[in-house]
Amino acid sequence: MGAHMKTTIEISDALMEQARRLAARENTTLRALVEQGLHKVIADKKQSVRFRLRRASFKGKGLQAPLQDAGWERMREMAYEGRGG
Repeated sequence: MGAHMKTTIEISDALMEQARRLAARENTTLRALVEQGLHKVIADKKQSVRFRLRRASFKGKGLQAPLQDAGWERMREMAYEGRGG
């Protein structure tokens, strides 16, 4: 196992009592329950942060007639037409 850090956290009395009872019932330690809970919360947060690409399509029927058979060079020429030398 990796290194451990000792820390102090404040937990409500009611929650602490529930945690102690659960630890006793599960034959585990309070520390193990806290670590298990933190692992779960972190894993849940990682899943909810997944990137989603927004739908950015538009309605249309493809390329306009002058561009139907045009290659990249022609499309680029048309895009920059009239924009300086």
